[in-house]
Amino acid sequence: MAVIAIIGGGASGFLAAITAKEASPDSRVLIFEKTTKLLSKVRISGGGRCNVTHACFDPRQLTSFYPRGGRELLSPFTRFQPKDTIEWFSRFGVKLVAEPDGRMFPSGNTSSEIVNCFMENAQKLSVEILTSHELIELTSLDSGKSGWQLRFSSGESLAADKVIMSGGSSSGLLHILSGLGYSIVPPVPSLFTFNIRDSFLEGLQGISVPDAVVSVERTKLKQTGPTLITHWGLSGPAILTLSAWGARILHDMNYHFTLTVNWTGGKNQEEVYSKLSYLKNEQPLLKPASKAQFGLALKFWKRFLERSEIEESLPLKDISLKKLRALAELLSNQKFTADGKSTFKEEFVTCGGVSLNQINFSTMESRLHRNIYFTGELLDIDAVTGGFNFQSCWTTGWIAGNAAAKTNTV
Repeated sequence: MAVIAIIGGGASGFLAAITAKEASPDSRVLIFEKTTKLLSKVRISGGGRCNVTHACFDPRQLTSFYPRGGRELLSPFTRFQPKDTIEWFSRFGVKLVAEPDGRMFPSGNTSSEIVNCFMENAQKLSVEILTSHELIELTSLDSGKSGWQLRFSSGESLAADKVIMSGGSSSGLLHILSGLGYSIVPPVPSLFTFNIRDSFLEGLQGISVPDAVVSVERTKLKQTGPTLITHWGLSGPAILTLSAWGARILHDMNYHFTLTVNWTGGKNQEEVYSKLSYLKNEQPLLKPASKAQFGLALKFWKRFLERSEIEESLPLKDISLKKLRALAELLSNQKFTADGKSTFKEEFVTCGGVSLNQINFSTMESRLHRNIYFTGELLDIDAVTGGFNFQSCWTTGWIAGNAAAKTNTV
């Protein structure tokens, strides 16, 4: 009886385990989790709703959401993509529903549906689950051809024919793998918000602008999308996406940089000024504080008027063109000093991990050793927000589980 050991009780680990057991029912499949908590990121993702995947069914388009790993994932996505994820969960009684922005959640709107799906079906298939088992030593037997010897913090040891490494961005696992000759790209945070202390934003927490353009000075980093004002600075999809693409650049800047924000959806300063001038000419008696412009919340719009020294009680005809130009500049080219980041506790994503050139993406098997496979966040793969990070976990877990279940031929 073949023994398949999965290191890590997270998203890709569970999917790999169930896939391997289904493909090879006679194999002994074990999941080893170093903590007492299984599927912790699944439980808390999407505010407890679990953003399982994204309704993007073109593999090439799908890869465009991955700052790192997109090229390598193209072929795997032709084999297991969001459409297959939907079918996989449906087979186990979990229906996934798409929201208007493409994000997909369980129909019951709770992550417990996904957690229960994994736990119940792992139990039905007799997948063994051991918590508080941290891998502390991994010994290759004949370059992996004869399997692997595993030793755990519990003092237990196991000889496994196949090992699937699904432990996320664990420093301990990366240290073990480095000792076996694997190249490790140092992990750094991705998908984080920007800490900004600026009086302009005070009292505006919770206000969102649907189509802001955010960019980092002295870099090519630029994104457009919803931007949210928070107690600690700026967040929202545009900021999170910017942080993903700029993860290493912003790390190298020690998260201290100048952020430029265009709150008008990309209109340049002259276009904004032209619209304000047009309003002044066409509606001279209009008091600017009575109606917000550029789709902004009225409270937010009034903050711009205040900073441009435009009195709320004055009609447009009494407001100088100089002040309108100052307002246009502030709306289209506002500068903020970012000093630090905030991540989402256990939910945060990292870029970095095992170098992708050492992995055969047709099987997720190592190119250095036989019978060891890699999945999920342990690899130098990460994506923007929207369900894409989980999708790479499902895809790599499915491929690795199927590959590990097959009998090797020398």
